[in-house]
Amino acid sequence: MDGQATETEREWDQLSSSSSASEGEQTTSFGSSSSSSSLYFERERHVSFLEMMYQMLPSYLQSQEINRLTLAHFAISGLHILGALDRVDKDAVSNWVLSFQARPRNEADLNNGEFYGFHGSRSSQFPPDDNGVLTHNGSHLASTYCALAILKAVDYNFANINRESILTSMRNLQQHDGSFMPIHSGAETDLRFIYCAAAICFMLGDWSGMDQEKAKQYILNCQSYDGGFGLTPGSESHGGGTYCAVASLQLMGFIEDDILSKTVSSSSIDVQLLLNWCLQRQAVDGGFQGRANKPSDTCYAFWIGAVLRILNGYKFVDKEALRRFLLTCQSQYGGFSKYPGEMPDLYHSYYGYTAFSLLEEPGLNPLCAELGMTDFFDLGNLT
Repeated sequence: MDGQATETEREWDQLSSSSSASEGEQTTSFGSSSSSSSLYFERERHVSFLEMMYQMLPSYLQSQEINRLTLAHFAISGLHILGALDRVDKDAVSNWVLSFQARPRNEADLNNGEFYGFHGSRSSQFPPDDNGVLTHNGSHLASTYCALAILKAVDYNFANINRESILTSMRNLQQHDGSFMPIHSGAETDLRFIYCAAAICFMLGDWSGMDQEKAKQYILNCQSYDGGFGLTPGSESHGGGTYCAVASLQLMGFIEDDILSKTVSSSSIDVQLLLNWCLQRQAVDGGFQGRANKPSDTCYAFWIGAVLRILNGYKFVDKEALRRFLLTCQSQYGGFSKYPGEMPDLYHSYYGYTAFSLLEEPGLNPLCAELGMTDFFDLGNLT
C-alpha cells in the first residue's frame, strides 16, 4: 500500500514542469488555520494552492487514489478557470490522461457489453492478459468525463481520439428506462451518469453514444412535486441531481433559449416550479443549500447557480450576499472549504472557482454552465 502510494505520487509529480513545493510549504498549507479574513477573491493564492495540488497531492488524499483523474480535473481545469494554465505542461498532461483509456482489441469488442472509456487511476487499470484481453476493464463514465475535460482544457486535438470506441461501447451502459450505469460490471443508475454520458457526447460532437429520447424521459420522471429533481424517480429534490437533470437537457438541446419567457415550454419540465425551488435554496447567509433545511455549502453556489444560469434566472440571485458567503469559505492558503472555518479541499475549491466565474469575477475565464468548465465557445476553441 505504501509502495503504491509512493509510486503514484511520483507519477503525479512528473506532470509538473516546475519544481515541487518544499516539504515545509506543504506542511504549512494544511495547518490548523483556515478561512481568510480577506474581502477579496485571492486569485494568486488560489493559483498557488492548485499548483501545489498539481505538483504533489497531500497524503490525506491517498484514500482517493481511485479518483485520481477526477482530482486532476479539479486541479488542471481549476487553473484554466483562473487563467493560469501556463503553470502546467500540456503535452505531459495529455499523454498522461490518454494512458488511462481502455482500448478494445478489435471492432467486435465494442459490442461485448463493456465500456471502453477511461480508467480513473492506475489502481483500477489492469494490463491485458497474454491474449490481449482486458480481463478487468474498469473504465468509468465519470472518469471519462473528467479525462475529456482535462484534454479539452489543455487544447488537445480531439481528432486524435477514437470516438467510435468510446461512443459505441457507451451505449452498452444505457438501461431500458433511459438511465446509465457508470461501469459495465454493474452499479447504481441515476442522473449523474446520464449527465456524464450527455457531456461526453457533447464534447465529442457525436450523439450516437446514447438514446436521447429515453434519457430525456428518465430525467422528466425525476422531477419532484416541489420543482427540483431527485437523483432517481421519486427521490428527494437535490441540488446536484437538479443540475444533472437541467444541464443534460440543455446539452441535448431540449431546453429553449430564454425559457422563462415562454408561456408554454416544449421541454416538458415545470420551469416555474423549478425556478422557485432553486431560488429558495439561497439561504439567509447568502450561500446556497443543496436541499431544504440544510446548511449552505460552497459547491451549491455552482450546482444551483449553474441551473439558474441555464434557465436565464441567475439575475434573481442576491449576488453580493452570495459573494460574501463564499469569501467566508476562502482559505488564507488558497482554495475553498465546504463550510466557513474549515480546511480547503480540491472539490469545494474547484466549485468555488466555478461559482466566482458565474459571478463574473475579474480575471477568471467565463464558464460554460452546462459543462461545468471553462466556456470553450467563448475562448473560440471547442473543436
